[in-house]
Amino acid sequence: MAQFVREVMTAGVAAVRPDASLVEAAQLMRAQDIGDVLVAQDNRLIGVLTDRDIALRAVADGFDPLTVNAESVCTPAPVCVGPDDEVSTAVTLMRQHAVRRLPVVEDGRPLGVVSLGDLAEFQDPRSALADISRAAPSAGPGTVV
Repeated sequence: MAQFVREVMTAGVAAVRPDASLVEAAQLMRAQDIGDVLVAQDNRLIGVLTDRDIALRAVADGFDPLTVNAESVCTPAPVCVGPDDEVSTAVTLMRQHAVRRLPVVEDGRPLGVVSLGDLAEFQDPRSALADISRAAPSAGPGTVV
């Protein structure tokens, strides 16, 4: 029996405008406890911005995260899946493109994200990756709890 992306994806979209600063994007990631946000304008996906993008494409090069915008650092035109695509399609795309997350888009409109963790929980809820994906984040150095 085929399973569809809509059954395993994380619905809802955490998104920033293309002109949002990296600080705004990072604050949204922290507030939502996520590692990426979609960059969208007029309800259309422009790119994906990850915490790693911010660290490696901006901060590591000395750019000011208050003045650099999300569009300039994000991955533009990301690989996407549709909600009615089979889960196996998402797995194949992740392998082919070496990505951990895929935006779920319908008619150009972002609906959510399917992640490695979502797929791990779907394929083997008792796996280590599924356990890690479900776990609450640990407080890191300097984190006030």
